[in-house]
Amino acid sequence: MSTGGYESGDVSSGVDDLALDEVVAFTSELIPIDTSNRGGGDCRERPAAEYVAERLAGAGLEPLLLERTAGRTNVVARIEGTDPSADALLVHGHLDVVPADPAEWTVHPFSGEVRDGVVWGRGAVDMKNMDAMVLAVVRAWRRTGARPRRDIVIAYTADEEASAEDGAGFLADHHPELFEGCTEGISETGAFSFHASPGVMLYPIGAGERGTAWLKLTAQGRAGHGSKVNRTNAVTRLASAITRIGEYEWPVRLTPTVRAALSELAAVHGIAPDLDAADPEVDALLAKLGRAAQLVEPVIRNSTNPTMLEAGYKVNVIPGQAVAYVDGRVLAGTEDEFRETLDRLTGPCVDWEYIHREVAIQAPVDSPTFARLRSAIKAFDPGAHVVPYCTSGGTDAKQFSRLGITGYGFSPLRLPEGYDYGAMFHGVDERVPVDALHFGVRVLDRYLKSA
Repeated sequence: MSTGGYESGDVSSGVDDLALDEVVAFTSELIPIDTSNRGGGDCRERPAAEYVAERLAGAGLEPLLLERTAGRTNVVARIEGTDPSADALLVHGHLDVVPADPAEWTVHPFSGEVRDGVVWGRGAVDMKNMDAMVLAVVRAWRRTGARPRRDIVIAYTADEEASAEDGAGFLADHHPELFEGCTEGISETGAFSFHASPGVMLYPIGAGERGTAWLKLTAQGRAGHGSKVNRTNAVTRLASAITRIGEYEWPVRLTPTVRAALSELAAVHGIAPDLDAADPEVDALLAKLGRAAQLVEPVIRNSTNPTMLEAGYKVNVIPGQAVAYVDGRVLAGTEDEFRETLDRLTGPCVDWEYIHREVAIQAPVDSPTFARLRSAIKAFDPGAHVVPYCTSGGTDAKQFSRLGITGYGFSPLRLPEGYDYGAMFHGVDERVPVDALHFGVRVLDRYLKSA
């Protein structure tokens, strides 16, 4: 991979008008490339990978297309920076999306239609918008001759919406050499505007993620006729365990990222909490934060949500086995507590195991990188309050952390008041305003030049 002719330019200059047009076009054109990931390997990202690779090549780069499984394609390219001694930066986005039912949508989810200043479709926010931003920025650099200070590795991945085994996991495990020198990375879930109250605009930057703990629970019992008494009914045993798990109130556990988020959000609201107390009243603090509490409420505790049940084949037959699946999320440093609690909640008659597990990650919020991310946003929204943020779910940053890469969530968007950003993820009528894409390109360009 090479720079393909990038020349040093003025890093302070912004993107050109063509970049603003291209980010909208690229978002709109990526959405109709149906990369729905239904799990179990049912997805094909290659057409989208070829699309981005062609445009990276048009920017003078030499993208590599890499597959673990046929059709599950990843794209990696490197831009050489002006300072060979500087650590490299990873910029990554996934190409797959979750499925969408057209019958539920106002606009067809795979149309990519631009209507009334808004781009509609599955992936408009999660995350073909960011994929398009990166393309628009690097192509603008090609035209203007700009180069970043540090090497930038661009990765478009497959399979993020499932296990990442064909995507970031595959790249981290089998192609680590492509990420040589990378110490930090940016990707989705962060730097979006959040209207906390009239006149108070927040931009949460992702600096942590809860760990993933997808669980399979299995209850054994005695099979028999549905008309007879059965004290070892597998379904009953499983149902009892699932109820305990679903209703369990996990205790508050403050990670450094969440603690920093609470402190900064409290300061914005003129509150001085005592988070170092033996038993800080976090729930009481959240009640004082208004809408801003939404940013931290999901991540002050672990969580376990039952999601799937499998048992039986006929109404008058008691099955000998019943199975359930639970989506667990685990805060950094609470892994032992999580396992011990699951042992207790499942009880002696139900076994449990991990079917997919990824570590919790954290990034420092007092780092020069976080300061530069903050500065890039404030350059285009001076009144913004930029705060750290821990995501309740997970991203490919988990897989890349195996390579020692510290991940931040930074896919900048300035959104109008009333726009429910969180509801766009995996939701119906996913869409992104054109103005938000323009803002994102400008901010991303400024950060990547200064990084």
